[in-house]
Amino acid sequence: MRPERWKYSRTGRIIIVNSMADKNEHDQPLILFNDVWKYYNDGSAGIAALRSVDFVLRKGELVAVWGPSGSGKSTLCNLAGLIDEPCRGELLFNGVPVSELTDSQRSEKRNQTIGLVFQRFNLVPVLSALENVMLPLQIRGLPYSRAQARAASVLDEVGLGGMLDNRPDKLSGGQQQRVAIARALVNNPLLIVADEPTANLDTENAEKIISLMKKTGRSRNATFLFSTHDERLLSHVKRRVRLQDGSITQDETHRDQ
Repeated sequence: MRPERWKYSRTGRIIIVNSMADKNEHDQPLILFNDVWKYYNDGSAGIAALRSVDFVLRKGELVAVWGPSGSGKSTLCNLAGLIDEPCRGELLFNGVPVSELTDSQRSEKRNQTIGLVFQRFNLVPVLSALENVMLPLQIRGLPYSRAQARAASVLDEVGLGGMLDNRPDKLSGGQQQRVAIARALVNNPLLIVADEPTANLDTENAEKIISLMKKTGRSRNATFLFSTHDERLLSHVKRRVRLQDGSITQDETHRDQ
């Protein structure tokens, strides 16, 4: 008899892969939170940034995590991106318990399989768009010519093929964020985590960035997890997870947007 693949959380959502199941099956979650808590110490008492969070992110999804400031959005993104780790509960990345990884193993997995996009772009000001996107490839030791060709191809994919030599100060905010997304994509990661990627953009450019993530996700079968406090963007996203006071209060999947 085939072993049970899943068990269910108290909320009724599919939560955890049975350890007896085949971990190579295509439907295995990419990210899995099971009763995850995260505390931060303010010097006198621990503050719970996440409270008993159950969350599954499947391969190929584009998911928006939304809620007010202080709701735990950035904390959830940091955990999913392996920047941080839970204080309690279980976090699995592609079937591997994060608690079993050393700091160096977690760092290696993050560098090789996760692309990160930041609110403030974090581009190197003295480097061109092309050079900024080449950086992750050069860190991994890819020969210069191959890194250059791959970076140029990804920049063309995000609509900046004609701006390879422009430095950040010669690009608009929306264009800088496209460079940041290209940099996150250039290593062909399993997951792209974007923490408030549209916070510094006007509505038009914010909607363009969301559309770009949707288009890229479909063409590459990439998985995107992004946070936002802007409810106007939610209509562009199929799955929306709402956080409030560190807990998931809604997890809704709508028709294809």
